[in-house]
Amino acid sequence: MATPEAKNTETATTELDQVIIRFAGDSGDGMQLTGTQFTNTSAMAGNDLSTLPDYPAEIRAPAGTVAGVSGFQVAFSSKEVYTPGDELDVLVCMNPAALKRYLHDVKSGGTLLVNSGAFTDRGLKIAGYEENPVNDGSLSGYRVIEIDITALTAQALSETELTPKQIDRCKNFYTLGVLYWMYSRDLQPTLDWIADKFKGKGKEKFAEANALALKAGHAYGETAEIFQGRYEVGSRKNIEPGTYTALNGNRAVALGMVAASERAGIPLFLGSYPITPASEILHELSYLKHHDVVTFQAEDEIAAACSMVGASFAGHLALTTTSGPGLALKTEAIGLGVIAELPMVIVNVQRGGPSTGLPTKTEQADLMQSIYGRNGEAPVPVLAARSPAECFHAAVEAARIAVKYMTPVILLTDGYLANGSEPFRVPTLEELPEINVKFADDPATFQPYSRDEKTLARPWAIPGTPGLEHRIGGLEKQDVTGGVSYDPDNHHKMIGYRAEKIRRIAKDIEAPEINGDDSGKLLILGWGSTFGVIATTVERLRKEGKSVSQMHLRHLFPMHAKVGETLKKFDKVLVPEINFGQLDKLLRLEFLADNLVSLGIARGLPLKTADIMAKANELLG
Repeated sequence: MATPEAKNTETATTELDQVIIRFAGDSGDGMQLTGTQFTNTSAMAGNDLSTLPDYPAEIRAPAGTVAGVSGFQVAFSSKEVYTPGDELDVLVCMNPAALKRYLHDVKSGGTLLVNSGAFTDRGLKIAGYEENPVNDGSLSGYRVIEIDITALTAQALSETELTPKQIDRCKNFYTLGVLYWMYSRDLQPTLDWIADKFKGKGKEKFAEANALALKAGHAYGETAEIFQGRYEVGSRKNIEPGTYTALNGNRAVALGMVAASERAGIPLFLGSYPITPASEILHELSYLKHHDVVTFQAEDEIAAACSMVGASFAGHLALTTTSGPGLALKTEAIGLGVIAELPMVIVNVQRGGPSTGLPTKTEQADLMQSIYGRNGEAPVPVLAARSPAECFHAAVEAARIAVKYMTPVILLTDGYLANGSEPFRVPTLEELPEINVKFADDPATFQPYSRDEKTLARPWAIPGTPGLEHRIGGLEKQDVTGGVSYDPDNHHKMIGYRAEKIRRIAKDIEAPEINGDDSGKLLILGWGSTFGVIATTVERLRKEGKSVSQMHLRHLFPMHAKVGETLKKFDKVLVPEINFGQLDKLLRLEFLADNLVSLGIARGLPLKTADIMAKANELLG
């Protein structure tokens, strides 16, 4: 294909409030990288944004197949964005399989940017097409832009030292250049990233080629005259002043735990075993050793959890990270943490289950496991983060509770939060809650199972401290002395202490806010990653003048008393979850509420605004 001749044209620019784009192609096409670069550039342009990476569980499905498609969705806006969005404005299809996989998500009249060079007979056959959908009229409801990105990238890089295969791998940057032109994005942040990525690694030829491909794609947009115009999404107004960065949930958890250890003045220890989608937290913390962070990759989940117990005993802020099936394996070690009464944080990045289930897809189905999934009477506080950036503050809160009450704490995120990203205002250390650590140091008064009158927490004594030698382990402890005890009444008493300790946390947490009126026809109550989609739904329904409010829970166990009081003030309470109604069951058990309506949808994807809107309107009549 010939390169279009340069023309001095004036192209009209249309201002938009929000655009939703999904980059989609084969796993080897670099779609996650492309989407991330577009996201970062949009963040630097001042847009609010939300992202949704979607990639296959298989390490490498056959090239060109629908099973091997990888997608990255980004919603960027001049207004506040809560979700990556329901329907796509633009779908970038690097091959036929990407079109087949995601066409149903594109809104009517939306744009399909198609790499025509991949729509060969072989490519169409592998994707399962009998006819080329670009030519058979089946895409008549969309605006189709055909660009032979494969050939144009090869032409642009024909004078480089790269092999044809290496040149083909640069077509994602060519595509990015076209999108940057379409949406008036600045090339420089990505050019800087490319230069830094390959700097000093003997790979300068790759840096040169990727930069050249990016510029060539941008130049194509300027000169091809196949576009109806350009678009511009302005920066978001009225945001809180400060330093911002784009964070995904996994990185936010890692940084939150580092901030908590700094606030507590003790080193952070992570014992973890790699598991999707939680592994990135281990990766992130391994880069932060200069912040007094120790990371340990164990041989399995059980060893990882037990190393956390040991690290806590030794005076570290102890952390382990996992996903659903890994949490099941850590169960016994968490019980050990409960009876030893040591502070630790267990982060469960939920994914579709049961068993291996949907390793790369999101779900909220570990709530019951987190609250009840241990032998014996072993209550553990359970928290959930509501957005990628909020994972930072939820991690700090989990650490605060763990240290103050000398207990394991489970923090729930999920696959959507872990991989999705949004702008994050970097707080100062002083803005974070205090986490006070006072190790026992007086042999004259030390008793390993004496208790603070207010919190019922026992003292934390570092082993090796002269005069503070004490016994610890999984056998029941004698009240105050900590000696092994099989006395029936002592066992009953110690169970009571541990249960009451957790109950008292309910008075030490912030009451959940209500978005909207304090009473009315309908309350939409959620937890975890459904916050954004519920907020969007409530905003739209209230604009229609309907009596709808939102309450979202961070603390799931124990719950603040305001939750039960609020349930009684609404005619109906809709509880949307990415499971089959686990919070709904919990609320019925805890508050005997009979006005609850469960909306459980578990497709391995975030809930859609349309799903909740439909159910809410049905209840409102």
